[in-house]
Parts: sequence; structure tokens; C-alpha cells
Amino acid sequence: MRLHITIDDDVVAELDRRAGRGRRSTMIAEFIRRGLEDEQRWDDVESSLGALDDGGHEWDDDPAAWVRAQRSDVRRAG
Repeated sequence: MRLHITIDDDVVAELDRRAGRGRRSTMIAEFIRRGLEDEQRWDDVESSLGALDDGGHEWDDDPAAWVRAQRSDVRRAG
């Protein structure tokens, strides 16, 4: 689909420098795709807020120890 958008001259100059004029549309589409994916991730994070109770978890006393206990490879450091 073709769109008509307005972009500041300095942004277009940087776009051309990085992608070249022949790749403008491809690069703009990729940037939009990435931005939309980021927005979806934030939507997912925000929709999950409050899904866990604030306390009463087995990891409350020592979260680092709980994480270490979950690892299947005991050779990992951390």
C-alpha cells in the first residue's frame, strides 16, 4: 500500500545515509514493524500487571537463591 507521509529533511538525510535512496521504503517499513512489535510487548506487559499477588511466594525471602535452585545446570555461575 502506498502512503503519503511527511518527514523532516534531516531525518530523510539520515535515512538516505544509512539505507540509500533505493531502500527507503524497505527501511521505513522495518522501523514501523519494530515499533509496532515494541508497542505490542508493552501492551502485553501492561495487561499482565497485577497478575501475581504481591507476596506469599516461595521466592520472597531470597529471590537469587530461588532462581539458582530453578536452574537445571548447576555449573552456571550467578
